[in-house]
Amino acid sequence: MTSVRFPSFEGLPIKVEIRSSLGPHLAATFIPRRLILMDKEVFARPGDFERIFVHELFHFVWVRLSNAVRREWEAVLASEDAEGELGWSAEWRKQKLTPADRRKRTPKWRRYARESFCDTAAWLYAGLADHDEFTLPAAARRFRRRWMTQKLAPNAVAI
Repeated sequence: MTSVRFPSFEGLPIKVEIRSSLGPHLAATFIPRRLILMDKEVFARPGDFERIFVHELFHFVWVRLSNAVRREWEAVLASEDAEGELGWSAEWRKQKLTPADRRKRTPKWRRYARESFCDTAAWLYAGLADHDEFTLPAAARRFRRRWMTQKLAPNAVAI
């Protein structure tokens, strides 16, 4: 994958704290408090800190996207006829979806869309060439990359 320029961001500062343990989680985001907590284990494997940090940062982007842009992202996902994802956070949710979830835009579908958006951003912007959680086929990756860079790159992204 060729390098993609990280978007510029506009918004109040976000505090990042490293904790000795977050239990079964490696990170947690608290949007109203503008806080990202990360388990120290994110430093155990090369690239995990960057990938997980970008994923968590993009939760702040997701909540500030317009409903129309979020629906466009959902349309990207709905157009894919592919197994796999760009992170476990989205993949396990995708595996539990039914056709009715997509059709009815259930909370399960919308949570999947959010996690897929954040995992896609992490894949695109964390600077990793490969990771065992990047299981989405190349054609779907190219389509997502094009959508993200067109939607996010031209302007500063609100966080």
